[in-house]
Amino acid sequence: MYAMVLEKAGQPLRLKEEPVPRPKPDQVLIRVHACGVCRTDLHIVDGELSEPKLPLIPGHEIVGRVVQAGEKVEGFRVGERIGVPWLASACGHCSYCAKGRENLCDEPVFTGYGIDGGYAEYTVANAQYCFHLAEGTEDTAMAPLLCAGLIGYRSYRLAGEEVRKLGLYGFGAAAHILTQVAKHEGKSVYAFTKTGDRKGQAFARRLGAVWAGGSDEQPPEKLEAAIIFAPVGALVPAALRALGKGGTVVCGGIHMSDIPSFPYDLLWGERVVRSVANLTRRDGQEFLALAAKVPVRTDVTVYPLEQANAALSDLRSGKIEGAAVLAMDFK
Repeated sequence: MYAMVLEKAGQPLRLKEEPVPRPKPDQVLIRVHACGVCRTDLHIVDGELSEPKLPLIPGHEIVGRVVQAGEKVEGFRVGERIGVPWLASACGHCSYCAKGRENLCDEPVFTGYGIDGGYAEYTVANAQYCFHLAEGTEDTAMAPLLCAGLIGYRSYRLAGEEVRKLGLYGFGAAAHILTQVAKHEGKSVYAFTKTGDRKGQAFARRLGAVWAGGSDEQPPEKLEAAIIFAPVGALVPAALRALGKGGTVVCGGIHMSDIPSFPYDLLWGERVVRSVANLTRRDGQEFLALAAKVPVRTDVTVYPLEQANAALSDLRSGKIEGAAVLAMDFK
């Protein structure tokens, strides 16, 4: 099979011919049809997440079909459509797993970080941590739901169920999905982009944002919650300034630059700053059902597998509107 391989952080991926992996008893072998290109992949390739297995096949927004199942696999059949997320497995016995908080597991394994992922024609995955995917949606359109959608949904839940005025900082893959969910549930979305990004602001308004502006601007009214998807620590005090009393700022990324100091007055008034870590299988099941109900429509830019470096470069430079996706059969 062909795969894009990271051999050393900070270097481009290499297109290599690798053996097709063999599934373990609890794994399925998957023919990959599409794999989303996530900002987490960029953090891994650029060395900002510093403990990947190397060499590594990145990618954790995987859509494909089961071609072989290990003898202990239950619930998936050969030929079935399947989705593989970031959380590849959890230990099942630590205090967090015991409380149903497997996203905080002490011994987690992550797809495309601790084990090989989906920038390849085939991959293997623990069937217990995969998702059944309904038919009827293009593989490339479905892929971003498996991380941008899932982490966006967990961030959205932690922002508070009663929130009606929601700010989104960084209008990329996650925010363009979450805007549709929030609008469906009657919330008003205020979108914050890079200063001067008129194209991104117009994109947000097309998707239903009631206001869109630069991250250096104040919204026309105070927010009840804000979610930060951009990995920029300076956005934390910016979001606090836009937040009303009792509101929450959720940091939705796995990596962020240092947060600058800010006066306590920005936090006072029972405002809260919190992070989001990974996802649970319950998050995935809930979100995929909700996404079908909305229904969520993803905007994607599609690249062939061998152009994974170009996709990462375009994501790094902010050229992607919506999400970037690798398609194994795209020419």
